[in-house]
Amino acid sequence: MPGGRPRDVAVVGAGMVGLATAWFLQEGGAAVTVYERDRVGAGASWGNAGWLTPALAAPLPEPAVLRYGLTAVLDPSSPVYLPLRADPRLLRFLVSFARNSTHRRWRRGMAALVPLDERALDAFDALAAGGVTARTPRSEPFLAVYRSERQREGLLAELRGVREAGQRDVRFSLVSGAEARSMEPVLTAEAGSAIRISGQRYLDPPAFLASLAASVRARGGAVAEGHGVTGIADTGDGVVVGTGAGEQRHDAVVVATGAWLGTLARRFGVRQPVQAGRGYSFSVPVRRMPGGPLYFPVERVACTPLGDRLRIAGMMEFRRPDDALDPRRIDAIVAAVRPFLSDVDLDDRQDEWVGSRPVTVDGLPLLGATASPRAFLAGGHGMWGIALGPVTGRLLARAVLDGEAPPELRPFDPLR
Repeated sequence: MPGGRPRDVAVVGAGMVGLATAWFLQEGGAAVTVYERDRVGAGASWGNAGWLTPALAAPLPEPAVLRYGLTAVLDPSSPVYLPLRADPRLLRFLVSFARNSTHRRWRRGMAALVPLDERALDAFDALAAGGVTARTPRSEPFLAVYRSERQREGLLAELRGVREAGQRDVRFSLVSGAEARSMEPVLTAEAGSAIRISGQRYLDPPAFLASLAASVRARGGAVAEGHGVTGIADTGDGVVVGTGAGEQRHDAVVVATGAWLGTLARRFGVRQPVQAGRGYSFSVPVRRMPGGPLYFPVERVACTPLGDRLRIAGMMEFRRPDDALDPRRIDAIVAAVRPFLSDVDLDDRQDEWVGSRPVTVDGLPLLGATASPRAFLAGGHGMWGIALGPVTGRLLARAVLDGEAPPELRPFDPLR
């Protein structure tokens, strides 16, 4: 492909970001091969809450993080947990993360995310129009639930900040506890106040990822599960991707390996650290399924109707991505949400899961070309890889195929 448009592109990682990028590369006329070390959607994409909530997709570093305090993050029952251990790399990450947790940097990061947030749902519509059959139902109602009116001031300030950053379609209204319980009878009397956020959606992550992978395959792409990539080399006229099954040549490569981005990206000049922010989830039976997702911001717990069970997800645990599931995190989520829910059997848990979200120090993803014009990065979305994965793939496919990053991607330069 010397001097020409890439015709054969490798994508490393079969989560939402990687598969969506592969799909939109196909839309642009490229042949794609997706390499996945495990199975489709096996990482952070599988067990998350499945929310498509661009109104909430904001940078993770914010002033509230500093107010939360060191004592809280060292408490195993805290929704944000930092195991106390000697890890210089994690300490450096947290110091940089704290430096970015200011009003000024949050506003700058939010302004960068607005173009992605505003196009996020349109990208899902493009996938549906192109043959991805999994549904993305409207979240009506979508309630953020609190014990008191005072507690909801933090999210109200954030929603107003998202509006002020230029995101136009951010619609919300204040709801009393009685109104919230009328909308969602699953709520108990602990629900004393709520915010209703309109215009959002949700999906079933495993079902959607399976449908997206099936569409990539139906359009002629290869999805090679069980093919971990051990190295990537730029040969000057293409790239060589090494796996346990041998080496394969391609015109270009997109690395979309989530919390493991740094492993393959460092050799291409990427120095931005990516830390695993691990989330936990499980599913439980309910007597009456909520009409839409429920969010408990103080407890940092998300509930999503998926089939005949309710998925409950939460926690931000800064640990190594391959560490085993810690049952104390599950117990902490159960204890946090139990007072709010009735007719939900929190002891009949299935699909207990931990997955590693890729978190950057400034809360912004790493999207675009690296020091090699043939190696691209797509990741670092933190909690928003599901919601922003398709719009990321749509924009990044243009960068790969046209050789120039769209303006919307410039704030997310992996070499920043």
